[in-house]
Amino acid sequence: MRVLLVYPLFPKTFWSYEKILELVNRKVLLPPLGLVTVAAILPQEWEFKLVDRNIRTVTEAEWAWADICIFSAMIVQKDDLVAQIKAAKQRGKLVAVGGPYSTSVPDDALKAGADFLILDEGEITLPMFVEAIARGEKSGIFRTQEKPDVTSTPVPRFDLLELKAYDMMSVQFSRGCPFQCEFCDIIVLYGRKPRTKTPAQLLAELDYLYQLGWRRGVFMVDDNFIGNKRNVKLLLQELKLWMQKHQYPYRFDTEASIDLAQDPELMELMVECGFAAVFLGIETPDEDSLQLTKKFQNTRSSLTESVEAIIRAGLRPMAGFIIGFDGEKSGAGSRIVRFAELAAIPSTTFAMLQALPNTALWHRLSKEGRLRENKDGNINQTTLMNFTPTRPLEDIAREYIEAFCALYDPEKYLDRTYRCFLSMGAPTWKAPFKLPELVVVKALLIVIWRQGIKRSTRWKFWHHLFSMIRRNPGVAEHYLATCAHIEHFMEYRQIVRDQIESQLEEFLTQEAQVLPKSAAPSKTAALQH
Repeated sequence: MRVLLVYPLFPKTFWSYEKILELVNRKVLLPPLGLVTVAAILPQEWEFKLVDRNIRTVTEAEWAWADICIFSAMIVQKDDLVAQIKAAKQRGKLVAVGGPYSTSVPDDALKAGADFLILDEGEITLPMFVEAIARGEKSGIFRTQEKPDVTSTPVPRFDLLELKAYDMMSVQFSRGCPFQCEFCDIIVLYGRKPRTKTPAQLLAELDYLYQLGWRRGVFMVDDNFIGNKRNVKLLLQELKLWMQKHQYPYRFDTEASIDLAQDPELMELMVECGFAAVFLGIETPDEDSLQLTKKFQNTRSSLTESVEAIIRAGLRPMAGFIIGFDGEKSGAGSRIVRFAELAAIPSTTFAMLQALPNTALWHRLSKEGRLRENKDGNINQTTLMNFTPTRPLEDIAREYIEAFCALYDPEKYLDRTYRCFLSMGAPTWKAPFKLPELVVVKALLIVIWRQGIKRSTRWKFWHHLFSMIRRNPGVAEHYLATCAHIEHFMEYRQIVRDQIESQLEEFLTQEAQVLPKSAAPSKTAALQH
């Protein structure tokens, strides 16, 4: 079999980082780890080609070469997934689709023309698909309720990637999360019992990347890296030795729950292994909302103190925030901005709450008749809520826009970044000196020109930079790289404003047509009552 693996386009998002990647001549932040893992699980006598549409389009020669096309996508990639399925079918190709989006909403891929659905986790369903192909079948749906033992997962086929196009590589140590947040689809897709690989497996993946010449960042894409703390510590103890032996070729980022702050040993191990940043799902400083959405782990200790502990340990926090929880009081956007300022969190992913398919939130709102028709809730920062909230949607949207823009005001961003890194613990290890790439030097000069000369941030930029070099020199390089991120967010905040205002205008027009002002109270008003 000749297999063409295709990864659909992402729209512009918080994570797309176009303006930053342009500076260093890279196309995409992260590769499609799911597809290169699929390629490793399928029979290795098959032939594979991979096209990430975020880098380039599929050529006619590649379409012609393929016996079958396999697609994987997240919900935010829906539009291009459907378009690419149709493009493959127009060329007479067999099409198989998997990944989190199709696992949650399989009908959409079938309507677009998919022949095979390979759902849930591929360690179990891909062998079912291979058996069907061997029998000569031309269609099928493969599902399982069983959660695979990921210690059997092979090393991903990183060799299929156009490595130079990516800013970071992705690896995964665990699947699943022990918590029960109402809005989260991770526990629906992967369960609440974290399953981990062995340390030897993950080190084998790093060995392979090292052999391929990879020397940039690596993102541990676990949705909660510390879900199984015992196994994570076992990994980190071996990873620390691997990093020492290989002279610290990588910097790691990951995602973790806020209870990381209560484990100093774990944070110390992470920093000693080269971890530099951690994404934290804080969601909101409003404790009532956290209780309502069952994010109890965020109510057990002070969120501000937890973030401060993580920074002192030597990890840069990235925080996820959400607006629009049931029962939320007005001013939630301003409270989130104040929290980010108080905790000195440089980067925050901030979005309106979405009911993702088959989550506990989705089921509850469906029973209450509150889901908005034909709105999939794709969790992008440019998406209006896909359900009727308990306070006016217009109020939430306007608070969101103003808060998002306030968070990424260039001067406020530089101030938060400065305060964060001033108190950050520096790593105890030091990688051997090597000359920076010319493209990195060029990017640095562009950032200095824009932030230190051209813009009104010039005084803050130079004051903060010299102060950082003097007071905490061990983190100065990481500090400058984080300062550069505002180049993306400055443009992206205007995209958020424009798209949310456009969707809001459409929503208000529809509401006015359906329910004149003189009519009975709206559903939102009834919910408020």
